[in-house]
Amino acid sequence: MILKEFWILQFDFQYLEPMRMKKITPIKVIEINKNRFDIFMLFTRHPFINFLAKELHYYTNDSNTLLGVVILDYTDQDYNYILMARDENRQFRAFEIKTDYTTEEKCITALTNSMKWHSSQYLTIVEQGGPPKGLKLFEVNQPPEKLHPYFNNLKNNKGSKASKQAIIEISNHLDDIDGNFVEQFQSINGFDARLWELYLFASFIELEFEMLREFNRPDFLIKKDDLTIAVEAVILGRKNDPPKLVHIQPPSTTLQEIEEKLENETPLRYGSALYSKLKKEYWKLDHVKNKPLVFAIADFHSDASMIWSFVALTEYLYGHKQIIEKDENGKNIVKSVKANNYTKPSGEIIPTGFFDQPETENVSAILFSATGTLAKFTRMGMQAGFAEEGQIVMRIGDCVHKDPKSLEPMSFKYQVSEETKENWREGLNLFHNPKAKHPIDMEYFPNIGHHKFIDGELVSYTPDFHPYASMNYNTITK
Repeated sequence: MILKEFWILQFDFQYLEPMRMKKITPIKVIEINKNRFDIFMLFTRHPFINFLAKELHYYTNDSNTLLGVVILDYTDQDYNYILMARDENRQFRAFEIKTDYTTEEKCITALTNSMKWHSSQYLTIVEQGGPPKGLKLFEVNQPPEKLHPYFNNLKNNKGSKASKQAIIEISNHLDDIDGNFVEQFQSINGFDARLWELYLFASFIELEFEMLREFNRPDFLIKKDDLTIAVEAVILGRKNDPPKLVHIQPPSTTLQEIEEKLENETPLRYGSALYSKLKKEYWKLDHVKNKPLVFAIADFHSDASMIWSFVALTEYLYGHKQIIEKDENGKNIVKSVKANNYTKPSGEIIPTGFFDQPETENVSAILFSATGTLAKFTRMGMQAGFAEEGQIVMRIGDCVHKDPKSLEPMSFKYQVSEETKENWREGLNLFHNPKAKHPIDMEYFPNIGHHKFIDGELVSYTPDFHPYASMNYNTITK
């Protein structure tokens, strides 16, 4: 017995002695903000969780392979934690849930201890046995001459690190129902359209819609409560003028040139894009019948055109333009007046007022944003902590004036950081069709801009902060 114990002690001594020579690095668990947690979990957690529990604290380990959240259960009034790791599809999924902690502190301690333990075991992936999902958008599958220059910039430029990482996290949750999403996202002819769809996907999830992806047309079926809405995405694309520069300077178009385009050319562009979708007659599809149908449109027809073309869309949809004139007291007021029809280069006359045209009663609304661009993904990625070292991004734009009596927009400027609180839906506008067969209640799209044409006047309902358009000034300091 003595000899046996001696050898055990000797073995232990020989085993432990070399360990004293190594520097042991403690495993860290870091509390993170909601911005960072949401970039990973917004597309995984079910919206119904908001009715059951409140999220209190968010954590990750120092290798960012684990995520943890402490929640308060509304029903039992106790504290629980959920521990998550990536699955085989690169999505963060729950693999450990513990409940019934009487205090917040006990729950936090238990979670952080569990995270340290699993980190010490080098846990990085927990297979869940789910079907293959997600898209690898940055695995190039076509020749260099077909790649969009913005895609190349997004893939390779340090200043695009934040936007690239945000897009990767979203794409981990996408299904390619068309079979060509990756190819088009990389290509000259498809990048803008697919980027717009990525933005819409993120916004619908944030708006707490359930995504129904069984059909490849229209682009989205989204569901909330008992209402299912069909959404078809469309853009004003470039014709024969693919972008040559990836570092866009402030728009060189003069105010006079913009005003000339708004008179005829830009409304015609919106009209052509929307009419092409109207001819598809999506409302006749079995899975769309008797449901609201929305066309979601964005303007990518030239560099920075989305900043100023908003006015043309409003005019074309309702057939009225907003002008400023003085009332009997000499005070400036906004008045709606009938817009003129438009003339194509061929001489063909195109009537104004999309919602006045035949068959448009089947379209419940038009969804639009001037901010669903790469700049949005950059800001959302930086909020989540994906910025390149030394990166500084200033956002400058115009928003709805805080004074409801003001007839002019208000300018804003701020530096993007992990503390800013922009969300995906910010800048979205829903233009309601006054003649729609299936109108949409504004409550289904909270905290976005809603616009209605009532008694000959355009009436708008907007959140406290509602940007019309903005630009990023993106720099990296050395």
